[in-house]
Amino acid sequence: MEHDLEYDVLIIGAGAVGCAVARALSRYTARVAVLEQEADVAAGTSGRNSAVVHAGFNNRPGSRMAKLCVAGNQGFEALCNDLDVPYQKTGKLLVGFDEQDMATLRRLKAQGDTNGCRGLAMLTQAELHAKLPQVGGIGAMHSPETGIFDPFLYTVALAENAAANGVSFFFRAPVTQIRAIPGGWQVTAGGKRFTTRYLVNSAGLFSAQVAKLAGVGDYRIYPCRGEYFILDQIARDVLPLPVYPAPKQGAGGLGVHLTPTVHGNLLIGPSAEYIESPADTASTQPVLDELFRQAQRLLPGLERRQIIGAYAGIRPKQAPPGEGGYWDFVLREDRPGLIDLVGIESPGLTASAPLAEEVVALIGQGMDLTPDPTYDGHREGIPRFRDLPPDERAKLIQQDPDFGEVICRCQTVTKAELRRAIENPLGVKTIAGIKYRAWATTGRCQGGYCLPRIAQLLTEDYGLAPEDVTYRGDGSELFVGRVK
Repeated sequence: MEHDLEYDVLIIGAGAVGCAVARALSRYTARVAVLEQEADVAAGTSGRNSAVVHAGFNNRPGSRMAKLCVAGNQGFEALCNDLDVPYQKTGKLLVGFDEQDMATLRRLKAQGDTNGCRGLAMLTQAELHAKLPQVGGIGAMHSPETGIFDPFLYTVALAENAAANGVSFFFRAPVTQIRAIPGGWQVTAGGKRFTTRYLVNSAGLFSAQVAKLAGVGDYRIYPCRGEYFILDQIARDVLPLPVYPAPKQGAGGLGVHLTPTVHGNLLIGPSAEYIESPADTASTQPVLDELFRQAQRLLPGLERRQIIGAYAGIRPKQAPPGEGGYWDFVLREDRPGLIDLVGIESPGLTASAPLAEEVVALIGQGMDLTPDPTYDGHREGIPRFRDLPPDERAKLIQQDPDFGEVICRCQTVTKAELRRAIENPLGVKTIAGIKYRAWATTGRCQGGYCLPRIAQLLTEDYGLAPEDVTYRGDGSELFVGRVK
């Protein structure tokens, strides 16, 4: 093994929170690195969720979860503007179907008011149907501060901005050993050995395992799977804002809801099912059937022909099966120089930037953090050709003819956008990484037309051997050999 790679702060986990911590630390001259076991950022919970910026009314008053969710919500739009990430403040409706539901909604409004949520309002049945006549229910609560965004691009943007400011990223680097050393920690990951003064455990579903490697065995994470349907780009015509049912006591999530995406699709889900494996993201027919039944209760006009795909994400819950609900975020220095972030489930994405600031404040108590005068908190994303007016499209094509060649027909993604996705600052060259950066393969044909052309681009223009083209990294190879 080569000599140790030395850092001031080492972050385990490249989800939204880990990348937010990396970006927050990149404001300083500290040497910072991120270790990630997968081939890209947002490979776990951060990339498989409802893509909602929560307002903070679901969380217990006085909890860290409530405080940081509200703070995150109120700073999210400005952050997305800095990072060039799609964001829309749509508002949200929570719908009641009986008087018990309406009592729940009134309780949530009071809780949200206490937490500092802005503009929460109860709606009568007439007011609900005047706002959205296609939605069922006898009344609702309206949350004007709820928004939608692209969680994968958000995490990518945090990481890219951190990298531009000097943070190192190591992918395909699962942590296999952690041991305390004088003045810090030694970590073995991905065949390399690192030493660091501070170790930040932001490993999401694997945070309890990482803590145990570091000698803290008190945590337990219960994986809770949420399945989703993806519907075609019908949100503009069908549903302009997220619609949730009144939550049920003891459930593992917020209930099956309907959520438009910033890309125009409509999501149905998630379910909430405790499972054994933190890697089991299977979609299951009985659950999907129930999802659609519950979704039709909210929006009777839904049709199965509108479905184009399905996926599942997993929440890292601390609350065990049978109890459900939510335990508060854990953020504490469990050992000198070891900061554990455990149980960062929803609204962890919304709260990611305030969580990062708390981590930085903890580190700042133990070491000097000198501001870096060269820090730049802005990041420019890949232009979305399909969203531009004709004159701007023509200008881009004149500057780069590859903008004139459409590779993904469903989403109108050009060759120039794919090139920029492939040439990303993090060096990721998986199909999924390209997909989430450029949004190719996400249309009605789900990559049937463009995926072979993207693979061809990787092999012919970027030198990958066909056997090295993977969907998400090791174990997801698209090709196993030549037939002639």
